[in-house]
Amino acid sequence: MRIVLDTNVLVSALISGDGPPGRVLDAVRHERVTLVTSEAQLDELRTVLGRERLRPYIRSEEAQDLIRNLEAVGEVVANLPIVSVSPDPDDNVILATAIAGQADLVVSGDKRHMLILEQVDDIPIVTAAVAAARVARLR
Repeated sequence: MRIVLDTNVLVSALISGDGPPGRVLDAVRHERVTLVTSEAQLDELRTVLGRERLRPYIRSEEAQDLIRNLEAVGEVVANLPIVSVSPDPDDNVILATAIAGQADLVVSGDKRHMLILEQVDDIPIVTAAVAAARVARLR
C-alpha cells in the first residue's frame, strides 16, 4: 500500500505515538507500507516542526530524526502536477504528491479542507484511524 501522510498526521504521530497517527507512522518505519512524499512536503514539515509552539511537545532531535527516517524509507516524488482543489495551498501540495506518487491513500486530520474532499484523482482521503485499520489488515 502506498500512502501520503499529511503534515498534521506526522506531527500528531510525534506528539503521541500511541494513537492512530503513530500506528500508521510505525507501519511506514517498519516498511509495511510505502510512504510517498515530496521535497515540497518535506520542506513544509521542516517549517512546521521548527515552530516555537511545538517545542514543548516535540524535541528538536525527534523532529530531525523523523525527517531523516522519511527521507530514508519514503519514496520522494518529483514533477508534481498543479492541483488546486483545496483552498489551502499546503494541502494542494499533499494532493499533488499523492497523484504524482500514485498513492493508494492520503491520510489527513484536516476535516475542513482535506477530509471533506473524500478523494482526489480516485485516491481516497481518510483519517489516521481508517488508515491504521487498513494497515492492521495487511499483516
